[in-house]
Amino acid sequence: MRRFLKFIPVFLAVILACRFPGLPASLPTQPIQPTATNVEATVILTVYFTNIPRYDVGTEPYETAVMRTIPVPASLPEAVLTQLFLGPSDAEKAQGLAVVLSGTTGFSQLTISDGTARIYLRGTCNSKGATYTIANLIGVNLKQFPEIQRIKIYDQNGETESPDGQRDSIPFCLEP
Repeated sequence: MRRFLKFIPVFLAVILACRFPGLPASLPTQPIQPTATNVEATVILTVYFTNIPRYDVGTEPYETAVMRTIPVPASLPEAVLTQLFLGPSDAEKAQGLAVVLSGTTGFSQLTISDGTARIYLRGTCNSKGATYTIANLIGVNLKQFPEIQRIKIYDQNGETESPDGQRDSIPFCLEP
């Protein structure tokens, strides 16, 4: 037994001298506190998509709101439009939600000035005779912001029906 006790200090010294891969030579004495550099601020957005089952039977409103959590953007209205053009998630699609793109593929620019939002679409817009288009979705998504009273939507060529004035405007390609 005494022989065994002689080896314990040697054994402990060897173990303590070994460094385990991935472990620091010394452990911190204080817990790591979150800082501004390792915590990302987020915001919850409301994004509206077309509720196809309601639209199919003519039950308004045709749009259903969903919530999206994203990193804090420079512009909330622009972030909402970005989420709109990304479309519904698989789970949202399973609930019958969709985005009616009307031939568009996104937007290139959004400006807001004096209560008027101007959005410039990408892609070749075409209503295909429909009275419900991407313009409806853009409208409901942007008018949730109190600073936006009017929306001027421009086609891929930078044209809209009424570029001036105090009313909404859509491009000719979105007319039925």
